[in-house]
Amino acid sequence: MVCLVERCRAGDASAWEEIVRLHSPRVYNLCYRFTGRAEDAQDLTQEVFIKAYRHLDRFDAQKAALGTWLASIARNSALDHYRRTRPDRRTDSLDEGPEDGVPVLEDAGPSPFDRLARRERQELLQRGLEGLRPEFREVVILRDLQDMDYAEIAAVVGVPEGTVKSRLSRARAELARLLSRIQEQVGVR
Repeated sequence: MVCLVERCRAGDASAWEEIVRLHSPRVYNLCYRFTGRAEDAQDLTQEVFIKAYRHLDRFDAQKAALGTWLASIARNSALDHYRRTRPDRRTDSLDEGPEDGVPVLEDAGPSPFDRLARRERQELLQRGLEGLRPEFREVVILRDLQDMDYAEIAAVVGVPEGTVKSRLSRARAELARLLSRIQEQVGVR
């Protein structure tokens, strides 16, 4: 990855295209999980790569992997987006469903029933994530959905590993309560 960064810094456009190709699915997924909206996630993904390109000189492979650095930019962009759109959220409720057209990232199985069940689980999870406080949402997304280790999350979020573990424990408990409440509201058990 460092080789790609060095080639990109030297002006090799194909190296930048390769970086974007390799990392855009993860960045998009991270942005989508933060926003819950495909259009916002697409916009944020583009914003992340623009910021990364502009500040590629700040990337230090000794401090973090490229994916971790990009996740940090994505996290900050998502939090900025959250702050900008917070007034819009004040009228949202748990009774409202997630945006239509939630992307299914991979095929859950051969049958339409399996795909429908997977989509419903994804929508339920997204609704639960949207109900979490931002500092809880980000650690759940980074650990459980992006499969980052505690050290990577600490680097992205900018807090000690112990704080990450504490937030993750509290976030999972809160997410479980939210999911249970949502399931009761929609009559799922």
